[in-house]
Amino acid sequence: MRKTVHRWGAAVLTAALALSLAGCKANTPTAAVTEAATEAAETETTTAETEAGTAAGGLFTPGTYEGTAKGFGGDVKVTVTVTEDEITEVSVTGDDETPSLGGIAMEELGEAVLKAQTPNVDVVSGATVTSDAVIAAVTQALTSAGADIGKLDANRKDTAGAAEKKAENLEADIVIVGAGGAGMTAAIDATQAGKTVILLEKMSYAGGNTTKATGGMNAAETHYQEQQGIEDSVEQFVEDTMKGGKEVNDIELVTVMAENSAQGIEWLDGIGAPLPKVSFSGGATNARIHAPEDGSGVGGYLVDAFLKKTDELGIQIMYNTQAAELLEEDGKVTGVKAVSDEAEYTIKAGAVILASGGFGANEEMYTQYRPDLKGTVTTNAPSATGDGIVMAEKAGAALVDIEQIQLHPTVEQTTSMLITESVRGDGAILVNQEGRRFIDEMETRDAVSAAELAQEGQYAYIIFDQNLRDNLKAIEKYVSNGLTVQADTVKGLAELIDADPAVLAETMEKWNKAVADKKDEEFGRDTGMDHDLSTAPYYAIKIAPGIHHTMGGIKINVKAEVLDKDGNAIPGLFAAGEVTGGVHGANRIGGNAVADIVVFGRIASASAAAYVDGAAGQ
Repeated sequence: MRKTVHRWGAAVLTAALALSLAGCKANTPTAAVTEAATEAAETETTTAETEAGTAAGGLFTPGTYEGTAKGFGGDVKVTVTVTEDEITEVSVTGDDETPSLGGIAMEELGEAVLKAQTPNVDVVSGATVTSDAVIAAVTQALTSAGADIGKLDANRKDTAGAAEKKAENLEADIVIVGAGGAGMTAAIDATQAGKTVILLEKMSYAGGNTTKATGGMNAAETHYQEQQGIEDSVEQFVEDTMKGGKEVNDIELVTVMAENSAQGIEWLDGIGAPLPKVSFSGGATNARIHAPEDGSGVGGYLVDAFLKKTDELGIQIMYNTQAAELLEEDGKVTGVKAVSDEAEYTIKAGAVILASGGFGANEEMYTQYRPDLKGTVTTNAPSATGDGIVMAEKAGAALVDIEQIQLHPTVEQTTSMLITESVRGDGAILVNQEGRRFIDEMETRDAVSAAELAQEGQYAYIIFDQNLRDNLKAIEKYVSNGLTVQADTVKGLAELIDADPAVLAETMEKWNKAVADKKDEEFGRDTGMDHDLSTAPYYAIKIAPGIHHTMGGIKINVKAEVLDKDGNAIPGLFAAGEVTGGVHGANRIGGNAVADIVVFGRIASASAAAYVDGAAGQ
């Protein structure tokens, strides 16, 4: 992992450095976080450059102090420099935090602490664990400096009234709403085609739900499959997707996705994001899901590559900027209105692409269609609130499959962390509390989720061994975050999860024999059986279903044009990714979300560019 270090000094943070966290804030740190950091500071000696003891009448003992707390991927360390009455510098180091989320949190929280002059600032949504770690470590350091945290809170410096927003007018060939996977794909592709692009993102970081993707991208007839001797076809890809979606899918959209998937893999190669590792995912007949070579999560990998390419191309991403409504003239969409902390924007454009994601993080919205899901944990990024769907509907767009909401079967419930499909695809099994398998683990997500909910306690354990861990980098995140339990023997693992040791031993013996025989007599599983589970130590993660994907959304055609309720294209309006419906039907196959964003992100770009060119020629 690359090291991330952020350092700020008060001298360079003037009033103009107003922290823009509108629309991307979650809860402020809990009392437990502050208390834990304070207790830690009482037992841990930190380094001070100057005298001990709080200066008379001051807030701090001048000097430099350190604090450490556990973040998302490992320890987060801070160094805080103070005078008698001011925090003057905050340095944050997180070697293993995710650059696209944790890195942003470290950067923004360091700035926020300097601005507020207290550690108790708002956490960054989507990076709560890293945020809490920064806050706890800063609290620890300041407590060692003799600070009264309550006094700092009472005299915080960031409570001044908001300045009146200025009005700004902008123009571009194409404005794209949402800097997730589909939005960044469209922005890169359109810029490569010579179009000027403005990319709006309401959060303080890019990625959206793509940051949550852990498996890979489904694609058929790729050069990677050919190199590895894997036989597959576009027709089989279509058939698997339609079957997985209960035949509710729009087969024309599915066919276009499958036909363009190999070209999408090649496009990713061309922007420095190859996906050469090919394996099975639930619902796929053949090995089709393409992932990074080291087996790391595909989402963060792609987001980092997309951001690098947008920087290289000079694409303007307006963070902390919420699209509010579509501009329309003479029945055509001609831009958007947007708002940030500083300004209200009127952005005129030849075309608009909506790529703002689904609504799996908006309980109020999804329970309108599925009241039975109230209270269910979600794997979605906090940005997935359905804004683009609402805007499009106001402009006359039709919606499709809006009630189709997918549960993912392997979600760790205390953290809402998704356990990647690749774990099962590489050979893991699921057992219930007794220690028995209860389904073909490679069934579609809806089927596996339903089977889990039918077990005692409505949960299960995913079981794997050291060999699987060694060959799938994504597992390290689960281990470092304390989601796994491990033992040197199957009996020891059974005791850790309170299962019957004899039953779990029998289950493992049967499974290993099934792998050896290439025949699963119990449940008919025939994929993800290349390696048995016989290499100690053994691991288990307790999981249950969580809201993962909203299959419904804006209705589009094969050109990614948004359709109205009469089936006509709305001039100037295009959409791609989870904001749309029709591709996945009643159940999304693992690996198809990334295929969706890459294929239709590029199609939306090409269609919008052609529309702009056509309008210019009229």
